[in-house]
Amino acid sequence: MKTKIKELRTVSGMTQQQLADLVRVSARTIISIEKEQYSPSLMLAYRIAEVFHVTVEDLCCLEENKRLEDQKYEEL
Repeated sequence: MKTKIKELRTVSGMTQQQLADLVRVSARTIISIEKEQYSPSLMLAYRIAEVFHVTVEDLCCLEENKRLEDQKYEEL
């Protein structure tokens, strides 16, 4: 799932480890989310959204991800 985590983290001048510490996960988890290899749980997405003062919808690009998922189903 596409997210804005890397973009927001970079603009904030925050390292992956710093973000991980703030939301109580490992740096590896943040790395995996940024590489779209792992989708954060709702609670983790909420914690990260709080750090950056954005909504979960915005953080997780929910509108865009839904559109992409809908397109996949339409192609079937």
